[in-house]
Amino acid sequence: MISEKMIRMTENGSAIRAMFEEGARMAAKFGRENVYDFSLGNPNIPAPEKVRQEIVRIAAETDPMELHGYMANAGYPEVRARVAASLNRRFGTAFSEDNIIMTVGAAGGLNVLLKTLLNPGDEVLVFAPYFLEYGNYVSNFDGVLKAIPANIEGNFQPDAEALRAAVTAKTKALILNNPNNPTGVIYTAETVKAIAAVLEEKQKELGTSIYLISDEPYRELAYDGKEVPYLTKYYRNTLVGYSWSKSLSLPGERIGYAVIPSECDDARLIFDAAVIANRILGFVNAPSLQQRVVAECLEESADVAAYDRNRKALYEGLTEAGFECVYPDGAFYMWVKTPGDDREFSENAKKYNILVVPGTSFACPGYVRVAYCVSLDMIIRSLPAFRRLAADYGLSK
Repeated sequence: MISEKMIRMTENGSAIRAMFEEGARMAAKFGRENVYDFSLGNPNIPAPEKVRQEIVRIAAETDPMELHGYMANAGYPEVRARVAASLNRRFGTAFSEDNIIMTVGAAGGLNVLLKTLLNPGDEVLVFAPYFLEYGNYVSNFDGVLKAIPANIEGNFQPDAEALRAAVTAKTKALILNNPNNPTGVIYTAETVKAIAAVLEEKQKELGTSIYLISDEPYRELAYDGKEVPYLTKYYRNTLVGYSWSKSLSLPGERIGYAVIPSECDDARLIFDAAVIANRILGFVNAPSLQQRVVAECLEESADVAAYDRNRKALYEGLTEAGFECVYPDGAFYMWVKTPGDDREFSENAKKYNILVVPGTSFACPGYVRVAYCVSLDMIIRSLPAFRRLAADYGLSK
């Protein structure tokens, strides 16, 4: 018999992955061009050409024994130094290589940070709606995830007063994902300041350290000139998990980094422990080739303008059909209010070969997530199906 914890995880599974796999089955049955799969946040924009060029150049010019060998568990020092310099240039920070650990994507980085911080029973807070894998990451280390209800009336900006009510003596961390998956909302500087003020207040009141873990795979995907606040500038005990999965369209390469600022409580101890966690969780180190590649592509970005075109086309098409949507400021998700139960709506959408993820999968029923990291052509072709779905609910204008 396998572990009880894994039995529970297996039973719960992942609604997003299950929907993606169902999309593959439907494509085989109806033809891929007749299935409108908006389930998975898998970038459809190619990586910048420089990424391909650097992969070829580095593979050709670097001694294979060096290129494919082990390095320090924290990653190549020269790569970490270049990442730190890039952050300092962009955000006015003062990081060095000793604040950066190269990780196996943001997910790997978050698991490293949680392994480092959590004792059994420690609480980690999140604002709903949130990426439900956070619950598994926290459970990995016998922590307890506590969800703060969604601030629907406040356009899904986190509610600082609700945070104040949720913090206890057992609170070790708050995970903040900005821009947010699944809403596409960017948490403003005012929101971040309010959150930081509550955390500072609670640290003093309880005599504990509460860490703000900033999960940032969508940082560069911001529209209309909106800025994404860099959280280390607002709250001293901030740790960062970052991935190039979205910004460079490299989700399968599993490459990212964690930032542990020197001003954090126990910063040196956290860094040293996180390096060990990186090793003993089985990552050992981030992929060697991809470390070298991203170091040469720090100023590169996938074509965010293409996602912006998708965003506008999908929002216009859905609202014209009668749906109510949150207009996203970032990421590549549309958060759509459902006329009735979100799970039932998602099932009904399949009648028209539309695949979306119910908001219940993000701890926020009454909505669905529509991932628009797909071709613009598919969005346009899907709109008649969405209009038929809207008509079923009496929404058509």
